[in-house]
Amino acid sequence: MQFHPDIDEGKETTVLSIYWLLIGGAFIVIFVSLLNLLLDKFLTWKKHPGIRFFVQMILGTALSLNCLNLSYFIIRAYYNTAKADPAQLIVMNLYGAALILPIFSLYFGYQFLKDWRKSEIESEKLLKENARSQMMSLKNHLDPHFLFNNLNILSSLMDKDVDLSKEYLDKFAEVYRIILKAEHSDLTLLEEEIKLIDSYVYLLKIRFGQSVIFNIDLTNAALEKALPPLSIQMLIENAMKHNMASELKPITINIYSKDPDHLIIENNIQKKTYPVQERKGTGLENIKNRYQFFSDLPVVIEETAERFKVTLPLIEIEYN
Repeated sequence: MQFHPDIDEGKETTVLSIYWLLIGGAFIVIFVSLLNLLLDKFLTWKKHPGIRFFVQMILGTALSLNCLNLSYFIIRAYYNTAKADPAQLIVMNLYGAALILPIFSLYFGYQFLKDWRKSEIESEKLLKENARSQMMSLKNHLDPHFLFNNLNILSSLMDKDVDLSKEYLDKFAEVYRIILKAEHSDLTLLEEEIKLIDSYVYLLKIRFGQSVIFNIDLTNAALEKALPPLSIQMLIENAMKHNMASELKPITINIYSKDPDHLIIENNIQKKTYPVQERKGTGLENIKNRYQFFSDLPVVIEETAERFKVTLPLIEIEYN
């Protein structure tokens, strides 16, 4: 098929070029989409982003040029009986490559960044779920011991001092309320955490008397920072669990901040004697694992023959 003789060569070339681009573009969209689906199965962006970028760039460019060549031959065969011009083919492929490569570079770069961001979001989600799982593990570990010990003490107090038992019950309820609330929180202000510690310390004082001494010294700036909930309570529990305490040799637990960005919990060491397997630091690992999601700063643990010291980074909460 040929154009009408009255149509000049310039207009004919323009029309044929438009047809060529439309047909070639349709072929490119179809075949590159099929290539994309195939690579999604065997060479995903998530697992092999670098290799996928170069493979899809090379194969996509080659496939697109072949689509342009195919559309060129279709146009020549349908509209013109003349044989294909080699020089014209070379120029067409050079211009095609010059046009396709930048477009593909931008597209695949965007695709790479989009999938990388998606992977980062999924990773953050998994870390967050892990932090919450760690929180639930700590809470479930705390509940039975906490309930059993404090209900026993409350029962004995009721026979001796009704007023004290009521006050004890109020503190016990306050601690338990905060523990239940912590299940739904990833972070808590240090100021709120100290409210828990005040009530928790009261319960320990009733239980251990002068065998345990607490010193709390925190700056206002530190109180406005945050940390994973129950972290301080767990470290206090850890100190009580692994050390002997008596009125002659009390356990002294210091909670203080030397600067607004760090919280220090330390205690003197008076080790109990028990099998090594019971000393696995699951609580400390729990705190470390939960901190990994919120801060790049490490939880620092220092132990000497006399002192056990944990430094917790305090986290700045950004309000929208």
